[in-house]
Amino acid sequence: MIQRIQSLYLLVSAILGVVCLSMSLGQFLTASSEPYATLYNLWITSAENGNHNFAPWALFALLLIATSLTFFDIFLFKHRALQMRALSLCMILLVGYYAYLAFFAYMQQGDGSFRPSVTAALPFVSIVLDYLAFRGILKDEMLVRSLDRLR
Repeated sequence: MIQRIQSLYLLVSAILGVVCLSMSLGQFLTASSEPYATLYNLWITSAENGNHNFAPWALFALLLIATSLTFFDIFLFKHRALQMRALSLCMILLVGYYAYLAFFAYMQQGDGSFRPSVTAALPFVSIVLDYLAFRGILKDEMLVRSLDRLR
């Protein structure tokens, strides 16, 4: 199970998702480049009084579903077709995560700007790792089909 390279890709992708869930995604800056809020996946923390606003809960939900599905995808190694479909869904969810993150940051920034942190790039790395895992699973499936033709 874990000795296959695609399983390692999936494991690293799931770990990156968990790391991204627990760290900040960036800061909202005023026109004078002073931070006034910090964006996390589940809430926005105000810099002046520390209050939490749970407006970006959908970011958390999308990333949690994609990370959970990626983790459980590791154990579907006996069902390659289902594993490929679940992995495709993970990649679509992560692209949707970025679309919603861009929309949310644009709507919240007002006159200032949004400065993303390094953590905001982790779901993109997960997309790349999921794609590499998908290619490995497809290669395994093609190998099994070619061996079935030889019998």
